[in-house]
Amino acid sequence: MLFRTPITILKYKNRIDYNSRIVLLGSCFAENISEKFSYFKFQNTVNPFGIIFNPVSIENLISRVVNNRKFTEDDIFFHNDLWHCYEVHSELSAINKEDFLQNLNAILAETFIHISNATHIVTTFGTSWVYRLRQAQSDKKLIVANCHKVPQSQFEKEILSIEVIQNSIQNTIDLIQKINPNCKFIFTISPVRHIKDGFVENTLSKAHLISAIHDSQFKIHNYFPSYEIMMDELRDYRYYADDMLHPSKNAVNFIWQLFSENYICKESQKIMTEVLTIQRSLHHKPFNENSESHLKFLSNLNTKIQTLNNKFPQIKF
Repeated sequence: MLFRTPITILKYKNRIDYNSRIVLLGSCFAENISEKFSYFKFQNTVNPFGIIFNPVSIENLISRVVNNRKFTEDDIFFHNDLWHCYEVHSELSAINKEDFLQNLNAILAETFIHISNATHIVTTFGTSWVYRLRQAQSDKKLIVANCHKVPQSQFEKEILSIEVIQNSIQNTIDLIQKINPNCKFIFTISPVRHIKDGFVENTLSKAHLISAIHDSQFKIHNYFPSYEIMMDELRDYRYYADDMLHPSKNAVNFIWQLFSENYICKESQKIMTEVLTIQRSLHHKPFNENSESHLKFLSNLNTKIQTLNNKFPQIKF
C-alpha cells in the first residue's frame, strides 16, 4: 500500500551538469538547494544580496545589477546602530557607512559577472505579501525587501496581484536576457509557510505566485513543484522542522532527490554518487590514524579525488 500521493514532475529539457554555472535567488529554500549544490560540488552562487522573498524586490535588484546602478547614500539609512538598505537583507547591514556602500557595490559588480556567466537561474518565490515604505522620496513608494525592524507604522502592507507578479517575473527575465540571452530559467515556490501573515492569507499569497508562474507567457516545464511536494506528497508534520513551518532536513533531502532526478543530467548524477562517496570518506574518523589500513584508505581517497579533479578541475574538496 502506498501511503503518499506522488507528484508528477515534468522532465526539464535543459538539464544541469557539472559544467553548469547556477545562480539561485529568492527565499530561504533557495539557500537549502544551494547547500545541496555545494555539497555535490556544483558551481553555484546563492542570494548575493541575502534572502529576498517577493518577486518585485528580486526584480528591483536584478534591474540595479544589469543597469549597473550603484548604491549611494540615498539608498541607505541608519537604524539601531547599523546602516541598512531596504533593497537587501539585514545580514549585509554594517556599522560603518562607507564600508557598507563599498560592500554593496562590490556585490553588485560580482553579481553582474555571475548572472552574465550563468547557464541556469533558479528563483524561489516566498510570498506575495509586501511592505511599501510610507515616507518615500518619490511618488512611487518603494516595496522593501527587508524591514530591518523599523516600526511597522512606517509601512503599508499589501498583497501583489497576479498581474503585477507576472509582469515582475517577465521583467526579470528580460533584464537577465539583456546580458545573458542563453540563460535558462527554473522557477519554484518556497514550501515554507508564512503563517505570520495568517493561514488564509498565506494560502492566498502562494496562490497568487503559482497563478502568475503558470500563466501562458511562461513555459510550464520551467516550474519545479517544491511547494506541491511539501503540501501533498509530504503532508505530515514529521517532515517539518521544530517550528512546524520550515521543511525538516529529511524533507529537504527528499525534495532535492526529486529535483536532481528530473533537473540534473544522468551523467552528472553518476558523478554525484562519486562525490557523495568522497564526502562521506572525508568525514570518516579512524580509530588509529597511523594504522596501515587507514593510510591505505587515505591513499585510495586521494586517488579518487585526483581522478575526479582531472575530469572537472572546478571540483575542489
